[in-house]
Amino acid sequence: MPDDRGPDDRAAFPGEFPGTEEVPILDWAGLWRERLAARVRRSDRYSIWVLVTALTGLFASGFTITVLAVSIPDIADDLGTSERALTWVVSGPLLTFAIAMPLAGKLGDVRGHKRVYLAGFATFTVLTLACATAWDAGSLVGLRVLAAIGGAATGPTSMALIMQAYPVSERVKAMGWWSLVGAGAPVFGVVAGAPIVEAFGWRWLFVGQAPISFVALILAAVVLRETPRRDREPLDVAGAGSLAVGTVGALLLLDRASAWGWSSPVVIGSALAVPVAFAAFIRAERRAAYPLLPLEFFRRRNFAASLVAQFGSNFAYMGGFIVTPLLMQEVFDYSLETTGYVMLCRPLTFSLFAPVAGYLTVRVGERFAAVSGTALVVASMGIFAAAAATGSVPLVVAGLVLSGLGLGASSPSLVSSVANAVDERDLGVANAAQSMVTQIGVVAGIQIMSTIAGGHDDAGPYSAAYLAGGVLAAVGVVGATLVRTASGRRRLGVARAA
Repeated sequence: MPDDRGPDDRAAFPGEFPGTEEVPILDWAGLWRERLAARVRRSDRYSIWVLVTALTGLFASGFTITVLAVSIPDIADDLGTSERALTWVVSGPLLTFAIAMPLAGKLGDVRGHKRVYLAGFATFTVLTLACATAWDAGSLVGLRVLAAIGGAATGPTSMALIMQAYPVSERVKAMGWWSLVGAGAPVFGVVAGAPIVEAFGWRWLFVGQAPISFVALILAAVVLRETPRRDREPLDVAGAGSLAVGTVGALLLLDRASAWGWSSPVVIGSALAVPVAFAAFIRAERRAAYPLLPLEFFRRRNFAASLVAQFGSNFAYMGGFIVTPLLMQEVFDYSLETTGYVMLCRPLTFSLFAPVAGYLTVRVGERFAAVSGTALVVASMGIFAAAAATGSVPLVVAGLVLSGLGLGASSPSLVSSVANAVDERDLGVANAAQSMVTQIGVVAGIQIMSTIAGGHDDAGPYSAAYLAGGVLAAVGVVGATLVRTASGRRRLGVARAA
């Protein structure tokens, strides 16, 4: 039989070819990796491989968040510190994401998304494992914050890699699966993580997270293609710095005002710094030859309208998610365990419906999906308010399911609309912008609705909190009505809607 294997095969299999020199083990492993990578990248299913790779990383970085939030008392006892000091284990990384994500997204656009993703995820993996060795509250918070710097690079870059692997008309389907894992990972954390903490201790959360992260890292190294680099484009340091100050100031203002009071120097300083920093950001972007976030993006209808819709819907969604457990425990006298199981129905609904919504959106259009989804979030706030006023647990469950359906229906459309509104060379910073706006909406909703509810045993403030969430969700509906369905026109090669 004739031998049709080429020179690369002879180098990879030296024992089968007399007269060839032996290849060192490391070179042999490298050749196998390159051959496997080439086969995957030539596959007709390459876009699915990219999606699976990115979702593995998303799952690895997301499933411990909920367990850490509910494990703070145990961690505080183990480290001999207060629960208040350890709230920064959760809020510290959120602030870090806000600082680092826009710059990380832009860095991916300029230096290559695969390179930035691998560097960020490797940093996240190593420092997450190091969290298991934390010796006090400061070391744990510090390691979590440093890990979040790497984690901030993975979100916008992985989304950009997915967007580039899928045609414009199919991106909404991919974002449906993204939403499933993004919402489902915290659910898994509650279901599987809590028994781990109870049986082995909180440190094993980080030990168990490491293998999943390493698998995601190896998959990324093999599967992902590098995106074009723009070596001559300098980073907009002034824009990144001013945006970071403004964003962190806004988040600190929302997060700490209720805890420290409006007379706190930090709160007052944040209130003064925010408008100054954002004014400086606008000025820097107008002057920069290569701006971090081109202001021209905000004149594009789908970009700006989608951000408004995401802010309003996430304000209500996450604000309601924090207030509802307090309602059930403080007003309805349910146990923590029972409350936890009831609350699971919402992220489960979100994660299960989001992929379906992605496929349905291809038929009904982004605008219809976004408007109907955000409208369901508004309706869920009204149902929650009625549940608080009447003491009805079935209405609480109905509100949870409805808000899960609503955000599950709207998120894939809104995320893909932002991505489709910019050129592929700007996908990283565009994805970072919407993640940042969503994060601000989440923190604002949590803080404002929690402050209105107040943790009382009276149902009235809870109804008022839900109605406030409904007002902001209605703003999201207004934003969603301005979104244009563009996928059909794109398939015909018509220019994107501004």
